[in-house]
Amino acid sequence: MEGRAFTSSSRISSASALREKLTDLTTSPLRPVVALHASIDFVPTRIPRKRRLQTLAVAVWSTVLIICISLFLYLCSIPALWPFIAVYLVWMSWIDKSPVHGTRLSPWFRSLKIWRYFAEYYPASLLKECDLPPDRPYVFGYHPHGIIGMGAIATFATEATGFSTAFPGIRPHLLTLTNNFDVPVYREILMALGISSVSKRSCSNILKRGPGEAITIVVGGAAESLSARPGTADLTLRRRLGFIKVAIQHGADLVPVFSFGENDIYQQMPNDKGTTIYALQKRFQKMFGFTLPLFHGRGLMNYNLGLLPYRHRIVSVIGRPIHIRKCEKPSLEEVTRVQTKYIEELTRIWNTYKDEFAKTRKRELSIID
Repeated sequence: MEGRAFTSSSRISSASALREKLTDLTTSPLRPVVALHASIDFVPTRIPRKRRLQTLAVAVWSTVLIICISLFLYLCSIPALWPFIAVYLVWMSWIDKSPVHGTRLSPWFRSLKIWRYFAEYYPASLLKECDLPPDRPYVFGYHPHGIIGMGAIATFATEATGFSTAFPGIRPHLLTLTNNFDVPVYREILMALGISSVSKRSCSNILKRGPGEAITIVVGGAAESLSARPGTADLTLRRRLGFIKVAIQHGADLVPVFSFGENDIYQQMPNDKGTTIYALQKRFQKMFGFTLPLFHGRGLMNYNLGLLPYRHRIVSVIGRPIHIRKCEKPSLEEVTRVQTKYIEELTRIWNTYKDEFAKTRKRELSIID
């Protein structure tokens, strides 16, 4: 009897204690949830409509690749469309050569209002140092690469910053990885913006069309994106001679472009040389031709957690052209001589505008490779 009484009493005590714990859980939120909520800076409920449209424009562009892939897979799920999809894929893969010719640029598409909202988000703008006569071809070298190169998109792939107004008669083609043109639908958007393949064949096809044609190469590429951090300007340039050789072969003037603020729109996880993360990123780059910086920015409904870029001013300073004499087979000495002049002009741009557009810099311009 005593054992039963003891057991009954224990059960009553345990039930009472459990009830109290459950009550505490319902009246006080979990600590991790409170900490997470406290650390996220949420967007106020009242935001001007224009700012919301700017954020939406950037969000759409940031996810347009995923949107296009999803749309294509959805269309593939409709049997009635299979014949049309098959024809499109054949045309895209073996017939259409536009990505290496740059012939699908659409002034109307480049001037859509969405691109103006996209540029105003940061805001992004261009600063013109001198006129560029449309009586010759041009090769623009864009620096730094940043994580994604949003300033390059705003300046050279849209009319949001007024490129055609600033440089009438010049037809710009921003260049990107050839693999991007293997994605259905997405490739059509890129080509309408005037974006072409960064292959040597594409560069030659565009420049040999003559006066007024221009290509823009984000010179540092994937390697430089791993060094993109706020307050820095570490450029991968010393061994990048290909774009200079292409300019000499086609007699195209070289124009350095430094985009202040490009490195400030994302935060990147530490990946110093010698770390495991850096080694994995470099191995990925060797295998696929591009790499994946581990970065973060803001979200659609908050200011400090997500993959959208931060709002930070981007000013693309378009410098003075370096006149090039055409030579189909330039020597290494000639290429190196032109590169030296190019680096001097790029450094001049930095020194001229750093106190105006890079006030929060942590260190000076550095050519690390």
